[in-house]
Amino acid sequence: MDLLAAALPVAAAFVEVREPHPLRLAAAAALLWPLIGVVSGRYTPLAWGDRGGLRAVIRDWLVLVGALATLRVVCGLDSVPAEAFTALIPALVLTGVSQKLIHRHLLAARRAARALRHVVVVGEPPTVDAVVEQLAQRTDHEYVVVGACPVGEGDVISGVPVCGRLPLETPETPEEDAAAVLGAAEELAADTVFVAPGPHVSGDRVRRLSWMLHDQGRSLVVLPGIVDVARRRVRPTSAAGLTLLHITPPLQRGMHTLAKALLDRVGALTLIVLLSPLLLLLALAVRFSSPGPILYRQTRVGRGMALFPMWKFRTMVVDADRMKSGLEAQNENDGHMFKMRQDPRVTSVGRILRRYSLDELPQLFNILFNHMSLVGPRPPLPEEVAKYNSVEMRRLRIKPGLTGLWQVSGRSDLSWRETVALDLRYVDNWSLAGDMNVMARTVRVVLEGQGAY
Repeated sequence: MDLLAAALPVAAAFVEVREPHPLRLAAAAALLWPLIGVVSGRYTPLAWGDRGGLRAVIRDWLVLVGALATLRVVCGLDSVPAEAFTALIPALVLTGVSQKLIHRHLLAARRAARALRHVVVVGEPPTVDAVVEQLAQRTDHEYVVVGACPVGEGDVISGVPVCGRLPLETPETPEEDAAAVLGAAEELAADTVFVAPGPHVSGDRVRRLSWMLHDQGRSLVVLPGIVDVARRRVRPTSAAGLTLLHITPPLQRGMHTLAKALLDRVGALTLIVLLSPLLLLLALAVRFSSPGPILYRQTRVGRGMALFPMWKFRTMVVDADRMKSGLEAQNENDGHMFKMRQDPRVTSVGRILRRYSLDELPQLFNILFNHMSLVGPRPPLPEEVAKYNSVEMRRLRIKPGLTGLWQVSGRSDLSWRETVALDLRYVDNWSLAGDMNVMARTVRVVLEGQGAY
């Protein structure tokens, strides 16, 4: 696909503008494009499974444009015609599409327990349990733990097989550690070894173990102990023989935040104008379906503990708040939120509005008034915030959103722990590109009515 995407459009463009030697130039483009991909690692399984693969494709495409321009100068040809640059766009588009399709295929295969790498975890027993639990929470990665080599005699309670143990003290020769780890990997048919450094797993011990693993063709992955940090925020460097990981702070000020604020206001105003006929129809449906006001006003907690009035189309009977205390025992959420699949307070029209999240549309005015953002964590109630611990309070570092990772990842079907984890991941790693992705996913989730009740 890469060969054809680079060769055919370039040849057609050069023939059209009567460029000398069009076939030679097309052949050069066709050879350079996959060659650049090989050098940058675009054809490796790691790149295929990477969500950020499109950025690598764009980078490679810019290298291709520069390489062809340089080649023309070296060959004494005139400046590159605009048609040639236009003809290179199919290479960018088709390669980006193929990377996306491969990534989706790999995700589907992993969720079906295929295309996985079998892992043996080396570390102290509590750390091994934490790694196993963290990996088991999600299925969008390629690793499955098949066994462990704990350090010391502690119990591994996660249930994975224990095949060999490492002594607490660093042995005099690396062969002693390697024998246990390699034996476990061989017995369990594991191709990768995860090592979690700790008080009894020093950097020098990991280094010596790596020699033996690599000599036997096994992959080694060292776990730095940080979680839910986007890869774009991590920059590896070295100093005095030490490997350092620089973690940039979350985006909380600067041009990115200004652009997000502008996108919120313009996006909300545009949606209000475009959806005004629908908003009017929904208002009439609520008004004539049951007694009570059209809009439901509720106090929510925004960024920095600021209270604001959040508006929704009314989906419940008028005295719903007074009825809530009598339904607490039937709460189906395991955290601070109140959720019931068959809430008796919801009206017939309200069920339809909730299923397709149409009741949330008045919050576009909250965005316009700077209470909320298009994308962000779910806006909590004051009584929910009163129960927050210090970790959960971090959800209030940014403005709440009309949609967010919680809404596109299962909504009410998620546990409270999963909800908090998604919100914290967004708070620490948000980006404009990520917001665009969430908004695009929101359309599909809303149409399917996933997790909405």
